[in-house]
Amino acid sequence: MFARLFTDSRFLVSYSAFVTIVFAVSVYTGLIGAAQGAGKVAEFDRLRVHRVDVVEPDGTPRLIISDRAKYPGSFYHGHEIERADRRDSAGMLFINDEGTEDGGLIFGGATSEGKRSSFSHLSFDQYEQDQTVVMGTALFPDGSRSAGIELDDRPDQPITPEDFTEAEKIKAMPHGDARAAAWSAYQKKHPVGEERASLVRNLDGSVGLSLKDQQGRVRLKLTVAKDGEPAVELLDEKGQVRRKISIENSSEK
Repeated sequence: MFARLFTDSRFLVSYSAFVTIVFAVSVYTGLIGAAQGAGKVAEFDRLRVHRVDVVEPDGTPRLIISDRAKYPGSFYHGHEIERADRRDSAGMLFINDEGTEDGGLIFGGATSEGKRSSFSHLSFDQYEQDQTVVMGTALFPDGSRSAGIELDDRPDQPITPEDFTEAEKIKAMPHGDARAAAWSAYQKKHPVGEERASLVRNLDGSVGLSLKDQQGRVRLKLTVAKDGEPAVELLDEKGQVRRKISIENSSEK
């Protein structure tokens, strides 16, 4: 009787299905138990990825680390906005508690036709606005280079997805009077703010600190030329130097 039972095809099919289910449940239970026992922490010696999305338990994105090919666009309240101008660099994108971009780090470098170039850019944004603190460096194909830190004022008016769409349409226009007029009209509706201070290593090898008023006009400049000559300049609202202090005209020895 038992011999016939064990050789019956229906029994064998049922038995195989039962064993498979038991095995699957055991493996799943074991994995869940191991994950819970380890605090859901996995350890690797090396991880090879193209992009890492760090999200909150509810799925809100908070940090994205990516190669150049998969670098994201902008984020606004958890939704990604395509940015064609973000396909030339790898880096990190910082996103606030509400899923809106608030800064990032990008970098790149390459050799083309025997000429080297590179760049790096770290910025921190105002809430739902553009960057207010910027650090960056650049090496150009002609061998010149620059580096600097910039502080900016931004308006309280937020940047919305509709603003991005309008700006992208203007960027796609051919250069000329129509494009310039469109940009002028856009900037009147969407003020971008003003640069207030910068510490820069200039292309000519000099270094300088510029402080500006709320209208973005330079009012104080401290510079050290490539040859080492220092100078301090005080400027009026029209950009005219009202006083200059240098080694030659300084009264102090």
